Amino acid sequence: MGESASNLEQESFIGSIDQGTTSTRFLIFNKAGEPVVTHQIEFKQYYPEPGWHEHDPIEIIKSVEICIEEGTKAFEKQGHPISSIKAVGITNQRETTVVWDQETGEPLHNAIVWTDTRNQALIRKIKARLGSDKLQELCGLPLSTYPSVGKLLWMIENVPKVADAYARGKLAFGTVDAWLVYKLNGGPNKNVFVTDPTNASRSMFMNIHTLKYDEAILDFFRFDMNKIHLPKIVCSSDPEAYGSLAAGILKGVRIAGCLGDQSAALVGQKGFSPGRAKNTYGTGCFLLYHVGDKPVISTHGLLTTVAYDFGDGPQYALEGSIAVGGSSIKFLQNNLGFIKSSSEISPLAETVPDNGGVVFVTAFSGLFAPYWIDDARGTLFGITQHTQKGHIARATLEATCFQTKAILDAMEKDSGKALAELAVDGGMTNSDLCMQTQADLTGIPVERPRMLETTALGAAIAAGFAVGVWKSFDELRNINTAGTRIFEPKISKEDRDKKFKRWEQAVEMCRGWAQ
Repeated sequence: MGESASNLEQESFIGSIDQGTTSTRFLIFNKAGEPVVTHQIEFKQYYPEPGWHEHDPIEIIKSVEICIEEGTKAFEKQGHPISSIKAVGITNQRETTVVWDQETGEPLHNAIVWTDTRNQALIRKIKARLGSDKLQELCGLPLSTYPSVGKLLWMIENVPKVADAYARGKLAFGTVDAWLVYKLNGGPNKNVFVTDPTNASRSMFMNIHTLKYDEAILDFFRFDMNKIHLPKIVCSSDPEAYGSLAAGILKGVRIAGCLGDQSAALVGQKGFSPGRAKNTYGTGCFLLYHVGDKPVISTHGLLTTVAYDFGDGPQYALEGSIAVGGSSIKFLQNNLGFIKSSSEISPLAETVPDNGGVVFVTAFSGLFAPYWIDDARGTLFGITQHTQKGHIARATLEATCFQTKAILDAMEKDSGKALAELAVDGGMTNSDLCMQTQADLTGIPVERPRMLETTALGAAIAAGFAVGVWKSFDELRNINTAGTRIFEPKISKEDRDKKFKRWEQAVEMCRGWAQ
């Protein structure tokens, strides 16, 4: 008994805060990369008007604090001492924009979520400015409703409290990671105000080549830099820069790593070498392709983003972002009442042998990569008296798979290389039908690990590197390899091309509905 207790004491663990779009989780990983504890809380989504999507920043930080408390208590009940948690990493929904008073730390408005499209008219006006076509070359992102900049500009123009703070020079802007680090360190008392390059690259303020805020970009958006406070950009893995938890059960434990959720998933899938790719099927769906230590600026509708920066120079990725992934299943559940839980989607889809001619373009907030059609809206095609719920369920799963295929085609054009296999994670990958459909439509094997918590694992890896729990990528090679399932394509190229042609026709027909 004494020996096993001693072994527990000697073991090192890393905590991981996974702050997502619909829920917050806290996981604790052992050195083998296995989660020993998970605690999750769903929080309220606010939709004040069509196309608007908000979160309460106070609710977000409270959900994080509760998850840390409850998760750590469960960890202690297993017999582990709190002192064996060597650091905490953070991964977060990106682009979601939080603004607060720099002096008091009080939020000035609800956070505007990455899916929100209220700034559509504003973005169109900005696109008409001279020089807008040069932005992507500097920051890696095309002008759209998606990055943080449009959300921030909208608040300065339309929210009196935000406009007032800006006029007084007291407006602090951050993505969710910066807000969490700031609050977990105690807010204005310590004023730890930082972000990492994977998150900063989603704002449109950072030069993708230098990893510094770019004066030319800030001038283009007409920001007065004397009136706004931006978080300092630091490495994704750092033992000091992110401070430590100021209160609660893990008081004093260092925050040592931070990665935007999609970069975290690439790290968690061990995408450390150029040519590796992963697709995360969460609320949205995000495909990242590691391109190496130099950014590749897309000419086929993709984004250029930072994969990670662990202190020895940034690594870059091409990214395809799909606005609606798992949220389309929630739509069938909550809005249409087709199912009672997300796990019922596959059994419902399997009540029919195919989609019965139904195509569902799930463009609830426009279409992201590689199409970038902001005035598209969700559209169902091919409905007849033969159509049943199962056909629509199947078409819903297929919508994400078709968009993934379109992104892979664009990545092949940008990189000059065809992808040999696709690593996957996220909630939708629990559906064997969805993963088989994905393999069929892309024509390449789809690789699903047994442990799907790769996003949280990525944040743990970033923090673990900073405090020496892991020292090299080689140590991580065998993490999360047992129980991997490979889905091989089962349909012909002719069949695949025919299905994709029908999808592309539907995409063209869903334009213009939001005008």
